[in-house]
Amino acid sequence: MSHDHADHGHSHDHPGDGDGDDAAPAWKHDGVRVIGANQLDVNTAQTPGMNRAAAINFARVGAQKLWAGTVTIHADAKTGAHHHGHLESVIYVVRGRARMRWGEKLEFTAEAGPGDFIYVPPYVPHQEINASATETLECVLCRSDGEAVAVNLDIEPVEKPESVLWVDPTHPHGGV
Repeated sequence: MSHDHADHGHSHDHPGDGDGDDAAPAWKHDGVRVIGANQLDVNTAQTPGMNRAAAINFARVGAQKLWAGTVTIHADAKTGAHHHGHLESVIYVVRGRARMRWGEKLEFTAEAGPGDFIYVPPYVPHQEINASATETLECVLCRSDGEAVAVNLDIEPVEKPESVLWVDPTHPHGGV
């Protein structure tokens, strides 16, 4: 059996493999980065009622096209109304119960629990609410750019928002 095409033992040239190519990235320092839970940066755009902490952004790791971090909302608390400009946001609920309100008068509402994802399109006025009176709401947040855009809004919310059921392949008729 011939192995003419096999290249066992040969070191291929790869960027950053330490072969002396000064133009190649130094993968050791410019490759994968781990940001420890105790290394999050709270010096980011804030909205009343919540605490955001950045893990991944341009300033911290050089991220060009995304922002990621954590959001904590204390028991029985809610944020002020806000939007994130041209950015898309994804919220992943780690612990607790999130109630989202959105719309020109925050007239729509839906809830999410641990393991659920929430998508917030660009420019949508919204408010995050901790639906629990006793448990802290903890979420992971990702945005579509490294910018920390948070535009706080002065909105008078409607008294009773309209509930909107989750509709997706696993909840084709809506669910919570």
